[in-house]
Amino acid sequence: MALLFVARNLRATEKLAFSYTIRNMSSTQKFLIDQPKYSFLKELGLEKRNAGVYNGKWFGNGEVLQTFCPANGELIAEVQAGTVDDYDQCVVESRKAWNVWADIPAPKRGEIVRQIGVALRDKLEPLGKLVSLEMGKILPEGIGEVQEYVDVCDYAVGLSRMMEGKVIPSERPNHALLEMWNPLGTVGVISAFNFPVAVYGWNNALSLVCGNTLIWKGAPSTPLCSVATTKIIADVLEQNNLPGAICSLVSGGADVGIAMAKDVRIPLVSFTGSTKVGREVALTVQSRFGRSLLELGGNNAILVDESADVDLVVRAALFACAGTAGQRCTTTRRLVLHDKVYDAILAKLVKAYEQLLPRTGDPIEAGVMYGPLHNQMAVDQYSAAIKEAVASGGKIEFGGKVMDRPGFFVEPTIISNLKGDTPVVMTETFVPILYVLKCSSLEEAIQINNQVDQGLSSSLFTQNMGQVFKWLGPKGSDCGIVNVNIPTSGAEIGGAFGGEKHTGGGRESGSDSWKQYMRRSTCTINYGKDLPLAQGIKFE
Repeated sequence: MALLFVARNLRATEKLAFSYTIRNMSSTQKFLIDQPKYSFLKELGLEKRNAGVYNGKWFGNGEVLQTFCPANGELIAEVQAGTVDDYDQCVVESRKAWNVWADIPAPKRGEIVRQIGVALRDKLEPLGKLVSLEMGKILPEGIGEVQEYVDVCDYAVGLSRMMEGKVIPSERPNHALLEMWNPLGTVGVISAFNFPVAVYGWNNALSLVCGNTLIWKGAPSTPLCSVATTKIIADVLEQNNLPGAICSLVSGGADVGIAMAKDVRIPLVSFTGSTKVGREVALTVQSRFGRSLLELGGNNAILVDESADVDLVVRAALFACAGTAGQRCTTTRRLVLHDKVYDAILAKLVKAYEQLLPRTGDPIEAGVMYGPLHNQMAVDQYSAAIKEAVASGGKIEFGGKVMDRPGFFVEPTIISNLKGDTPVVMTETFVPILYVLKCSSLEEAIQINNQVDQGLSSSLFTQNMGQVFKWLGPKGSDCGIVNVNIPTSGAEIGGAFGGEKHTGGGRESGSDSWKQYMRRSTCTINYGKDLPLAQGIKFE
């Protein structure tokens, strides 16, 4: 029954995405890849028609995905997706490759990851431009996303010499008690459209140094990013005479994701996406006693007390709310202001939005600060949320309209005059809508922060050190990311990234996130001649 729900939810979600990315080919249709402006695509090894499956060789027997630029609605290129049978071939080859990869010492695996990082650096600008072109985020963010993958590679290289076990004191004479970590095998990664390179990078770099192989299913609306990234990795593996199936790719739809969630050969499935779909993926994986690493929704809030630096709040909120056109899982969607600073901050934030709007445009162009939503489905969600907010008594302080221009552009929007428990405020909508709420104390603000289902990122702006430790303590924020005087978005790679509650509980990137890609064994070794039992038990 759980699998049936997975199928329905994945198909419902991805069918909508496909409706904006898969269209019938016209004999007269033009491709952006053929235009000189987009010559960087060919630097990445991309063509008009690209195979979307890789397991040491490139192929694909599924439907043709046509990928369109969100800024102008024009066709970029095509990708031949994979089928469930193609996925199965990738699993077979990946498991064979694991027998080679797992035997390589971890520091040597780290050297391969170092080379992947170097190869990504060499393609930093063209791959960053592709992210901007296909996903829709502005160029500094597109390049920054690739840089994040590079940084994680650097981190993983060091980690490859530092993944430690433990030697634990044994209560028995002539016994050693150890804790050992070993790789899981083949890890499945299902990533989302909004970070089409970096999320895979977090999983890829750490999982590789841990000794796993990977099978990646990227978002069906950003398949070129998946193909281009895999080509870079494949070149490194080939240069080192290693099996390409160590890092396999299956571009495809819900059927491939369902197969992966169901597959007992995949001990860990890392899923990034909506809470609704993530819940069902987790249930399916758990039903076969597999592991899931979930990075799901985030209805994030910035809290501001009366002592906060008003100008700092406005600068932070502008990027956190409108950056990536509201399409980050860490986007600030609720701004909770102490009533003493409410009017001043709201007025200044509206002016900041006014200055941002003229810098709307094609995200790969220099100087553009605000780009489009990813597809028409997102535009529809934006319009529906604004309609609901207004019907609930909300006041539009800025924005609220779909822009009359090619592509999927909407105005970044600020809405006031709603309570924190209004249903539309309690719902995460993946668009640039900010709800500005009022409070009279930090305790009230924390209650507003914690009352939503998700628990990803949160931030408090204050100059009061006493407030800081209330916020960080057991009665403070219930999120996985708890910041002070910085926005909710823009996490560094050195810390564990993830959240609580309906965000899924997964942790990726830094700290001890590597442990999720390994299995732990407690090992007792008797190097004496006697056989004493623990707890002093006698069996004689």
